[in-house]
Amino acid sequence: MIKVSILYPYRENGRFDVNYYCRTHMPLAVQRFGAALRGWSVDVGINAGPPGSPPPYVVVGHFLFDSVEAFYDVFIPASDELLGDIPNYTDGGNGTILISEVKVSA
Repeated sequence: MIKVSILYPYRENGRFDVNYYCRTHMPLAVQRFGAALRGWSVDVGINAGPPGSPPPYVVVGHFLFDSVEAFYDVFIPASDELLGDIPNYTDGGNGTILISEVKVSA
């Protein structure tokens, strides 16, 4: 199993609409990814450890797939639509993508 994570860096005075991301953008991706998608979640950054410190990432979105190929098979056809939706929830541009192998899952 692989996890595709999209990491959106924290920016002082940056705009990120968490409600839109969770209620509109992520469900749109889920719909487009269909049966290939094994699960998804959203992490909202709180801090970097010390009290009052800003988080390194404001939001991280996660998607689970059986393989990298399964991800690309559904992402490529939906990419223009999903990337085009980014300005609706952030002024920070595309996030950083990390594709990782999941070794342990609860």
